[in-house]
Amino acid sequence: MQSQMLPITMPSPTTLFRTENGDDVEDEKHSRLLLSSSSSSSSLSSNKDDNSKEKMPFLSRALSFTHITHLISNKKKHKRRRGNSSDDSLPSFSRQQSTLTQEVTHAASETYLITRLGFELLRYLGVGYRWITKFLALGCYAMLLMPGFIQVGYYYYRSRQVRRGIVYGDQPRNRLDLYLPENSDDGPMPVVAFITGGAWIIGYKAWGSLLGQQLSERGVIVACIDYRNFPQGTMSDMVKDASEGISFVCNNIADYGGDPNRIYLMGQSAGAHIAACTLLEQATKELGEGDKTSWSVSQIKAYFGLSGGYDLFKLVDYFHERGLYRSIFLSIMEGDQSLRRFSPEVRVQDPSIRSAVQLLPLIVLFHGTDDYSIPCDASKTFADALRRVGAQAELILYEGKTHTDMFLQDPMRSGKDELFEDILSYIHAGDSAALAKDAVAPPRRRLVPEFMLKLAHKVSPF
Repeated sequence: MQSQMLPITMPSPTTLFRTENGDDVEDEKHSRLLLSSSSSSSSLSSNKDDNSKEKMPFLSRALSFTHITHLISNKKKHKRRRGNSSDDSLPSFSRQQSTLTQEVTHAASETYLITRLGFELLRYLGVGYRWITKFLALGCYAMLLMPGFIQVGYYYYRSRQVRRGIVYGDQPRNRLDLYLPENSDDGPMPVVAFITGGAWIIGYKAWGSLLGQQLSERGVIVACIDYRNFPQGTMSDMVKDASEGISFVCNNIADYGGDPNRIYLMGQSAGAHIAACTLLEQATKELGEGDKTSWSVSQIKAYFGLSGGYDLFKLVDYFHERGLYRSIFLSIMEGDQSLRRFSPEVRVQDPSIRSAVQLLPLIVLFHGTDDYSIPCDASKTFADALRRVGAQAELILYEGKTHTDMFLQDPMRSGKDELFEDILSYIHAGDSAALAKDAVAPPRRRLVPEFMLKLAHKVSPF
């Protein structure tokens, strides 16, 4: 059954609906509804209640990439002490071979980390019908999109425009990737600090490589920030990591050609939730007496939330029915008592932090109407709550789009990408030269055949 659109009841100035043929129609709602010819309907299958499980203690922290590289570094130093001092006379191909070895070591160590976390997570969750079916669906989904993943992976590991694994903190996975435009002659470039999704469990900085490649081709620097996932960390750890990553971007991006006065914060799915929590917590800190801050909310031009959830009280039971069981979700969020703290929609309505809410930048929320991982009502109600307390908030809905359509499938198609163009319209607003280049930019090339993208849409577990 196709999801029902709930109107936003707050009065607002006239906005636009964009139809398939590109015509703009006036409407008295806050949001723009983008109609897509690729919309499809799907129904929520009823799930049987799973047996209650006894809570298990948090698992041991996985081996960090920092520790692995430290061991490798020590081994290299030990070998150098035993060798001769003729390193400078080595031919250039030896240095190239060393670089390749470092690349392989980097990839292997991060793969080891992700794999170990995955197995620890499976041990924590146990084996149940819902998780087995979801993993099977995920496998089919990944295979259908594999032609695109291979091309993106090649770009990620081989492109000179990608700076991988830049350390921004002292905790495991405190690293970020930078995607740099090839042409930096136009002066300091706008920056997007991106927090990837992954249900707070399987998030990883490389998940943003397709977005990074697209935006960097249009003159935008993208910083994909990694963070500790559950069970390696809980929600407060994720917010702390995200804040330190944003701080690094704000204070160092000028060294990479970025404009520290044009930084945009973006998150997708769980990453949108983490980024919103981080932004609100930073605004609250700035009003606190004696609180030291390494970056300011005023440095963020706008926040882009893609397919996020912002009220955990409304989502805990919904996620439980979808397979993210209540006991696990509450462990991630540090218990019932922390749900309010990590629910931005609830917190912005607290009169005690009203002054902090006024510090927030423009909030732009993007959501697909056929998103069943996190229903689009999550963005609607958050936008309403923000407007009620005087914050700037805009909502853009994409008809027939699911949780992954806008972030994965659509960018792998050729032609125009609605979400991508909407994001650029905010970043390049007021920049006539950039807007002129956007108008004549060549369309994206296709990465995956259309029939495989449609099948992926149907089997997606998200």
